[in-house]
Amino acid sequence: MDGVTRILPAWAPRAVRHDKNRDLSSSGAAIVPAARSGLRSIRERGPFDQPAREVARRARGSHMKSYDDIFQERGSAYDRAMRAQPHARSAEFRQAVQRAQLSPGQVVADVPAGGGYLREYLPSGCHWRGHEPCTSFSAPGGHHRADPTRSLLPLPWSDASVDAILSIAGVHHLDVKVRLFGEFRRVIRPGGRLVLSDVAAGSDVARFLDGYVGAHNSTGHEGVFLDRHSLHELREAGWIVQSDELVDFHWVFDDRQALADFCHGLFDLRRASPAKTLAAIEDGLGIDTLPDGRAGMRWQLRTITAQSPGSA
Repeated sequence: MDGVTRILPAWAPRAVRHDKNRDLSSSGAAIVPAARSGLRSIRERGPFDQPAREVARRARGSHMKSYDDIFQERGSAYDRAMRAQPHARSAEFRQAVQRAQLSPGQVVADVPAGGGYLREYLPSGCHWRGHEPCTSFSAPGGHHRADPTRSLLPLPWSDASVDAILSIAGVHHLDVKVRLFGEFRRVIRPGGRLVLSDVAAGSDVARFLDGYVGAHNSTGHEGVFLDRHSLHELREAGWIVQSDELVDFHWVFDDRQALADFCHGLFDLRRASPAKTLAAIEDGLGIDTLPDGRAGMRWQLRTITAQSPGSA
């Protein structure tokens, strides 16, 4: 597909939210192509329209830390933050699950699974199957357990054994994604659906992660974010891309202090105080006071849905 669709939340500028040519999603959110929205766009240039910085990163990809290395080191801090504020990112998980169009009885793969946070958002009757190689993530109640004998790839499942795959906010730690996308194709049944939801190249979130987070956390941050090259890699692996959207939503907290503490832990920001982190978020991303008085941190992911060839 040629254009990225942007899903606009209630806090989008009025001039955009009331565009007379807008479409409406099932939730009532305006759907506006990014090129027409007048908001910050994904700045993509060069081969496959990717930023020059992405080209340079791929050229030196062998020097990037692996997903396994990063989260074996800071996965426990990430996990503690998620356990302390388990519903802060509910909108993020729900928008991905909505696009998966799941039905009772389906087997749903979650890769990488972290601490299994997605599981509670699946519809009743679905069978969650998570894969996470890093033992730094906890396994409360035995519901999820990392396998220290495996890396992220290859996936530990047999061919054509799952009905849907959801991958949320993890693949930007992989430089070359086509092998993962190929593994996704191997394990999914014909006609199965993939929902890939991650940070968009050139977005405010990408700049925050590679800038502020990378400068202040324990591992640095060098993301290879979703761009048109990612679509090329999906198609190279045999996927049929069905939709490509920028989805805006909030991470939600009782107050700004809870927001600062969550991000301080989630990103393992050892070189900054929560107060400094809060100021950086307000400046780089934006924080809204929600109608119920809670604090909403603006966040955005690029969500791509694709289907495996064949009939379900």
